[in-house]
Amino acid sequence: MSDSAQFDLQRRRVLLGMAATGAAIAGSSLSCPAMAANAAQVTAAPSSEKTRGHHAFHGTHQSGIVTPRPACGMLVAFDVLAGDRDDLERLFRTLNERIGFLMTGGVVPQVDPKLPPTDSGILGPVVSPDNLTVTVSVGESLFDQRFGLTGAKPKHLSRMLGFPNDALDPAQCHGDLSLQFCANTPDTNIHALRDIVKNLPDLLLVRWKQEGSVPPQAPARPGTPAQSARNFLGFRDGSANPDSNDNQAMEQIVWVRRGSDEPAWAANGSYQAVRIIRNFVERWDRTPLQEQESIIGRIKASGAPMDGHHETQVPDYSQDPHGKLTKLDAHIRLANPRTPQSQANLILRRPFNYSNGVNKNGQLDMGLLFICYQADLEKGFISVQTRLNGEPLEEYLKPVGGGYFFSLPGVTGPQDFLGRTLLEATQPQTTTKA
Repeated sequence: MSDSAQFDLQRRRVLLGMAATGAAIAGSSLSCPAMAANAAQVTAAPSSEKTRGHHAFHGTHQSGIVTPRPACGMLVAFDVLAGDRDDLERLFRTLNERIGFLMTGGVVPQVDPKLPPTDSGILGPVVSPDNLTVTVSVGESLFDQRFGLTGAKPKHLSRMLGFPNDALDPAQCHGDLSLQFCANTPDTNIHALRDIVKNLPDLLLVRWKQEGSVPPQAPARPGTPAQSARNFLGFRDGSANPDSNDNQAMEQIVWVRRGSDEPAWAANGSYQAVRIIRNFVERWDRTPLQEQESIIGRIKASGAPMDGHHETQVPDYSQDPHGKLTKLDAHIRLANPRTPQSQANLILRRPFNYSNGVNKNGQLDMGLLFICYQADLEKGFISVQTRLNGEPLEEYLKPVGGGYFFSLPGVTGPQDFLGRTLLEATQPQTTTKA
């Protein structure tokens, strides 16, 4: 063997030895303990203690309205296929049973393997509640002649009509019934939807569906208020929302009160307005920052009003009557002029960002799944949106779907069920002959 060949052979032996030694060290107890402890498999499921969190199903009001908003939301509208009142009651009772289980969690019942399983299995054999809420609301079309509900329709419930800037797609509008799903993860919402569809195949037909999310925020520093999440325009969304922990304010703004001009059965319910609002993000991202802030009426980085320094400050329009700081047609100024009269128009917003992929023209299809609640639909959302007609922000957004619904009162206990008060209020009167 030549000297050159001998050198190459020796070199290969040395390199192979070094590789073997490195591998042995990496796999031995001499390797870094922290690295060994964190060496999870690439396909291992993310872990979170929040999957065990849950909200109460029973209560005066339904969960998912003033309940803290989790990271994932979904609004699904349905056509009701029930043929009569008995079918409608079966629909409500089944929803009551399934939602009660899904929000609480538990072991999935097992059946003969020759039969379809009782659960989709996407959460495993034990369903974790994952802070799930499912809020049931009914649309104006449910109060037609089919079930004898006409005389019990909530006073302000109507079919959503288009505003001047709308381009509503009928396939994404209205519905006899809506379900709002909110949970920590999208899989929990999908699991709940599939459970309900599986158990009500002859009574419900999906009309349209929109999923959304909210970006989690880092915990606020001690002594500082929590910040609102940002929408896909990059601005904080919810800065001026009423305090959902203020029960007195919620009684005034959100809940239909007993003794009001609404039907008695509707007490403790709420009007739900839903809008799918597409954002033209490409156009927005090419707009100067100064113009963006003038259109919204807030400082983009901090969320503060134009005359403030932090998000929670309340703008003082009395000191800016001509709109030198906050334009008179700025979004926040039109939505809430902060006059004694506009106090009657307050709403509780619960929005989610959505992203539906790419349109045929190559533009991103994303925007806001806007959801809000109020005790009076006309004084609330409809009045606010009417003030916003023609605002400069319309150049950058286009509402394409949604609907108006009425969220049913809560289930007060095990003997109660969703929709009971509505069915009892419209129970046909029976007469007996002498």
